Amino acid sequence: MMKIPDNPHGGRTLIVDGQDPRAYQKPSEALKEAEERDQIFVKPGMYEDKVFVAERPIFLIGAGRDAVQIYSRRGGPLYLQQVKTGRISGITFRYVGSDQHSAMNLLDSTCVVTQCRAKEGILSGVVIYGPSSRPTFVDNEVCDNRESGIFVFAGAQPRVADNICRNNHHFGIAVRDAGSRPELVRNHCCENMLSGILLFHHAEAFLMDNRCAGNMHWGMVITPDASATPGADQLVNSNVFYPNPRGTILVTDSPLAEIGR
Repeated sequence: MMKIPDNPHGGRTLIVDGQDPRAYQKPSEALKEAEERDQIFVKPGMYEDKVFVAERPIFLIGAGRDAVQIYSRRGGPLYLQQVKTGRISGITFRYVGSDQHSAMNLLDSTCVVTQCRAKEGILSGVVIYGPSSRPTFVDNEVCDNRESGIFVFAGAQPRVADNICRNNHHFGIAVRDAGSRPELVRNHCCENMLSGILLFHHAEAFLMDNRCAGNMHWGMVITPDASATPGADQLVNSNVFYPNPRGTILVTDSPLAEIGR
């Protein structure tokens, strides 16, 4: 029998199990009845659902990203808006529609997302955006997305650490816009169709111990108006940007020329 995890927040644990008629059949059904300190535990299975949470906590725990999948045909399967506290773990989020959506959307939120998987977004797999967006996004796998793996923009300042970003059509991680300042630490960006990391359009980032290897173009691409810490002369000493066919770091005014933008 599967052990139900304890709820460290003092509330109830609501069970989602598509095979048990006594349990909630979808995560969204449990969320509708969950109170602020309640935890939702999702048992193994595939759930066609959309998890939308705004201006309230979320504690959504899956039995493991290889065992639990939430997928959606209409819109992304996970959308968080102004979620100031919470934790999501142990779930694969998969977008299977044809419109322009991501697998995970984190707008102006500061919760923790860990040990999850985001895949097959028509846009980037994970979008983290908004000036109040400071989530902790750690130990996730972001793969097989039609644009970049993780896209940080519009002033977001997340901690992005220990993630695997592989086999995305553009970049493993992309950061755009003035005010966007993520911490990028120990991420592994590999087998992406362009380059490992892109920093552009006035973005800033702290980069340490990232590994960008085995991508189709460069280890990292940066525009002259973007800023990295440590500086360009130290980046190659604090991160690994090889081997990649075209080299380690490219500084260019046209980082998206290869895709006609």
